[in-house]
Amino acid sequence: MEIIVGKRIKELMEIEKINQTELANKIGVKQNTVSSWVLNKKEPNITSLWLLADYFDVDLDYLVGRKNY
Repeated sequence: MEIIVGKRIKELMEIEKINQTELANKIGVKQNTVSSWVLNKKEPNITSLWLLADYFDVDLDYLVGRKNY
């Protein structure tokens, strides 16, 4: 199973019309951290996944590509 969290973060950012810096500030990480997620250089840790899911109001399963809406 492919984990597509970077793609999902990018899509959700586009829907919310926010940039990487704004997202980083909202969830308390650095902008370069968000950039590394979007570019699939790194995957968020579980705490960051929870923060992302809460911010975007989505399931963790959706965020990591285990289910679609």
